[in-house]
Amino acid sequence: MVLTDGGASLQREFSADIRARTESRLSLRVGGKVTQRAVELGQRVKAGQLLVQVDPQDFRLGADAAKAALSAAEAQAGQASADLARFKELRSQGFISEAELERHSTAERAAQASLRQARAQAGVQLNQAGYASLTAGAAGVITAVDVEPGQVVAAGQPVLTLAQDGPRDVVFAVPEDMGPALRALIGKPAGIQVRRWGATEWAAAKVREVAGATDSLTRTLQVKADIGELQAELGQTAAVLVRTPTRIKGGIQLPLHALAQREGRSVVWVLDGQSMTVKPQPVVTGDIVGNVVLVADGLKPGQEVVTAGVHVLNPGQKVKRYVEPGLGERPAVPPAAASSASAAMPSRS
Repeated sequence: MVLTDGGASLQREFSADIRARTESRLSLRVGGKVTQRAVELGQRVKAGQLLVQVDPQDFRLGADAAKAALSAAEAQAGQASADLARFKELRSQGFISEAELERHSTAERAAQASLRQARAQAGVQLNQAGYASLTAGAAGVITAVDVEPGQVVAAGQPVLTLAQDGPRDVVFAVPEDMGPALRALIGKPAGIQVRRWGATEWAAAKVREVAGATDSLTRTLQVKADIGELQAELGQTAAVLVRTPTRIKGGIQLPLHALAQREGRSVVWVLDGQSMTVKPQPVVTGDIVGNVVLVADGLKPGQEVVTAGVHVLNPGQKVKRYVEPGLGERPAVPPAAASSASAAMPSRS
């Protein structure tokens, strides 16, 4: 193949899946025995729909007790207010002392404080009774179920996962060395390309979020991108195409099988077109993507290199260009006619 400048960018493809922008792990705000689970995995729900119910009997009894305590506090506060009014009248007539009036005034303030406390406690108990029912805060799809009827759950224990309707993201993982390149694409329209499973056309997507730290097991960074108006089903598989700059400026792309090892160095066999002999040329390699390697130094555009049988060649060995059956010898491709894409499907010499 004839070498050309491969440019300063490489494109990489990653597998991904479509997820909801907001995916909530729902839990009950009180503990208890689950008496009903009203939804199944994959079921679509509406806002306000009942999802899980725990036994509310204890909470109802607590609410009844709080209501009774509130009634008692109201009665005591009313009596204290009436007593204070009468003792004020007696004080104005000089039948009681100022100290006696102060004691009744203090008792009235304490009764009012007890009333406020009873009202607050009654409100808490009524809320607890309401928390025995878990309802959907938004419309969406149930994507995980972690509770069954008869199970005793604690307050705050996740019981369901709800993927809310609305914007969708494509989520994928990249090697940690691509973190800076992906962060530079955050917020840029058409920063990456997305293709749904089974589709042939690519659609633009905008990188929205890049994880701040790598996953402890895979050592990769999670990336989320907004798919915009692309119609995709929740959980659908997708492919993501990312174009990132290489770690070197410029460079020449070669198929990986064009490289050979000689005396501990990477070499490429360069063809002398006049004598049809080859010689090894040491090279410095850069990024490797799939079966394509970017050569940083050692080669220049216009040279013709061997891409097949590189491990059986010797310096000065005569070769001939590969000839397709039924065709004459194929001339070398002129440099101006070669493209970087030819590196992936090289002509063999």
